[in-house]
Amino acid sequence: MITKRRLAAGLCGLAATLAAGLFPASAAADEPTAQEPPKIDLVLDVSGSMSARDVDGKSRMSAAQQAFNDVLDAVPDDVRLGIRTLGATYPGKDMKTGCQDSKQLYPVGPVNRTEAKAAVATLRPTGWTPIGLALRGAAQDLAGGDATRRIVLITDGEDSCGQPDPCDVARELAAQGTHLVVDTLGLVANDKIRKQLSCIAEATGGTYTSVQHTDQLSSRIKQLVRRSAQTPPVVPKAIQGSAQCGNAAGITPGVYTDREEFGQHRYYKVAVTDGQELRATVSVGSDRAVNADYGVLLRAVSGEGQELVRGSDAGSGRTDVMSSGLRYVYPEKDDDADDAAAHTVCLEVSNSFSAPDAVKRTPGLPVELTLDLVDAPDEAGDVAAFGLGRGWVLLGVLAVTGLLAGLIWGWLARWRVAVWRSN
Repeated sequence: MITKRRLAAGLCGLAATLAAGLFPASAAADEPTAQEPPKIDLVLDVSGSMSARDVDGKSRMSAAQQAFNDVLDAVPDDVRLGIRTLGATYPGKDMKTGCQDSKQLYPVGPVNRTEAKAAVATLRPTGWTPIGLALRGAAQDLAGGDATRRIVLITDGEDSCGQPDPCDVARELAAQGTHLVVDTLGLVANDKIRKQLSCIAEATGGTYTSVQHTDQLSSRIKQLVRRSAQTPPVVPKAIQGSAQCGNAAGITPGVYTDREEFGQHRYYKVAVTDGQELRATVSVGSDRAVNADYGVLLRAVSGEGQELVRGSDAGSGRTDVMSSGLRYVYPEKDDDADDAAAHTVCLEVSNSFSAPDAVKRTPGLPVELTLDLVDAPDEAGDVAAFGLGRGWVLLGVLAVTGLLAGLIWGWLARWRVAVWRSN
């Protein structure tokens, strides 16, 4: 006798068979390429103010050391971690000397937990707070290779040196296009501290967090260390756009980063052949205080300067990122030429951001440009290219599965009624 369990199993098998028929297995996937282990540098403030006893009844320094021990115990094996200090060695009052006080406490690499903990245990609140200098030093600690990089800054105060300005250093690091992210953790809830640490983090796509307890500090650093192990699938490539289309840098499908000053126009050259569709998107970030009205424009123009298509967006008020995109198809020719004709297209990126006079103009605003070239959809209708895309196929699978399931269920019901009447 057919039970409900057997019937359900049969229907599941039927659905799997239909799905296998409509979604055949593709050829063997390419072997994944080995990626470098991610790198992270913990930058710890060891200035004199870290001796204040206002974190769970103990000093800020003790809380940080306990949090570091917890973090070191939890570091994933595939993360290369280092520790840098600021204000750890000079106890004097000479500003020039104190503002050079930053050193690498533990080199970036595979973690020997015993050695790293021993190094952290020797730290005592000492000197000044040269945050800008320490950020530059941490970037050098992480230099080399193509791994993703993250700096985690833990401090209880703002920079006490002024030069180099920490926000300017953060923008400088972001402009290098090395996919370096700076996260900041503040041990004191203070508007001036929050403003500076937020500026540092936002300039590089990082985060700012205010923490008041040891367990919060430990938990947040662990979270950031784990996040560093989640390598993005695509690392943007640094490129410099041109002021004119004619001498613009050539780009191929991929993701690119650049910097663009207020009101500037940047050009990037693309080769598109007949029968290809060009797809491009651009995002411009406001990593500093900007005026309320702004916009971003992305245009595709021919090598002769004729506009082919454009995409734009504008806004007013507070924003972090403005984005726009475009698509343009070069139709296939009807002739019998063996090779499709190649066309030069320039992508023009411009913005209408502005800022008060007190806001620094350099480096420019961060730009991320994504480019793809695909076969143009058939005029008869390439279902996978527009609209619901492959969702139509899934909808068809569900419809057919439901129809067959209903027919089988109805046949079984009639069969059971017939058996019951015969008995």
